[in-house]
Amino acid sequence: MATTVTTPGRPAPTEPAAFAGVMEWLTDHRRAATYLAALVLIAAALFLWSLLSARTEEQNASRQLEQGLLAFGSKNYPLAASVLSRVVENYSGTHAAEEGNILLAQVRLAQGQSQLAIDILKRFAPKADRNYQPQAYALLGAAYENAAHPKDAAVAYGQAAAAAPYPFLRAQYLSDAGRAWLAAGDTAQAVAAYRTIAQQLDSTSAAGEAKVRLGELTKGAGQAVAVP
Repeated sequence: MATTVTTPGRPAPTEPAAFAGVMEWLTDHRRAATYLAALVLIAAALFLWSLLSARTEEQNASRQLEQGLLAFGSKNYPLAASVLSRVVENYSGTHAAEEGNILLAQVRLAQGQSQLAIDILKRFAPKADRNYQPQAYALLGAAYENAAHPKDAAVAYGQAAAAAPYPFLRAQYLSDAGRAWLAAGDTAQAVAAYRTIAQQLDSTSAAGEAKVRLGELTKGAGQAVAVP
């Protein structure tokens, strides 16, 4: 079989020739090749170390979180607060720290320390993982209610509803917001919250109560647009 040529009388480079060219380059640039291989190995080692370190950190954080949860369950609130504070401070960025913030706020509420719970949740809720954000805002609403700040509570419940992934949760948080708006003396906002439940979340268990509240507040008259 004839060999394909690119110029008269000169065969095209074959695969062995290309491989030979690479080997020739490596031979001529042995030091550069050594440095390149070393960099690749270092990068691989750093990546592996990072994975192992993150896994170890998460495991350590989870163990301490369990200790805090046990203390909370046994109503040893001072111990629970101490352990959970360490989890939050020392293991920021882990799933355990996310849960730790929620549990620490619950401990503060159980201790009657609503302002401390508010301080924790105001820092945590805006940057919380989406799996924890609805609960964080809902707890913030409860803390504000305990501190007699119904308007702030209503806003927090509304944020919880906006972040809620399921209709029944959104309905519950909107119902909480409606209650807080009423306590704040803002009937229009309360009606808007209840109307959203009645019109958009009619299949949830909160819809029945929302319709009753709407009837009481509007006396059959239509007012306020549903919250989107």
